[in-house]
Amino acid sequence: MSDELDDVGPIDYLVVEFPGNRMTGEGLPLLVDLVDRGIIRILDLMFVRKDDDGSVTGMEIADLTGDGELDLSVFEGASSGLLGQDDLEEAATALEPGSSAGILVYENRWAAPFAAALRRGGARLVASGRIPVDAFVAALDATEDAR
Repeated sequence: MSDELDDVGPIDYLVVEFPGNRMTGEGLPLLVDLVDRGIIRILDLMFVRKDDDGSVTGMEIADLTGDGELDLSVFEGASSGLLGQDDLEEAATALEPGSSAGILVYENRWAAPFAAALRRGGARLVASGRIPVDAFVAALDATEDAR
């Protein structure tokens, strides 16, 4: 199994909230494009809904395609089994009642050769993180104001 993992890129996840359960699908073609170009590989894609009373329900991808406006059939089968009910409930803690969310676990395939080279050289990842865009913009603004 370790030989198979030698060429795996970093794994990330996103929880994207759709207030009022309003999913337009505008970002889906861009997600498909990232997959088609080999930039990412989707490991899991699940949806969760948090009702007004706070109850949490997992939603199958097929449940979202019934209105004819949002076609998610291309993502059917995108399940590695990593996400379970406990993950859905944890993700739902970040949601406002009456909202839904997409939970995406993906491999950064673009970084796989770099990560593999580092591992072959004996390097190991000791920390990682992400800077939210709002925080980045605020830091740039603060830097500009300090000048």
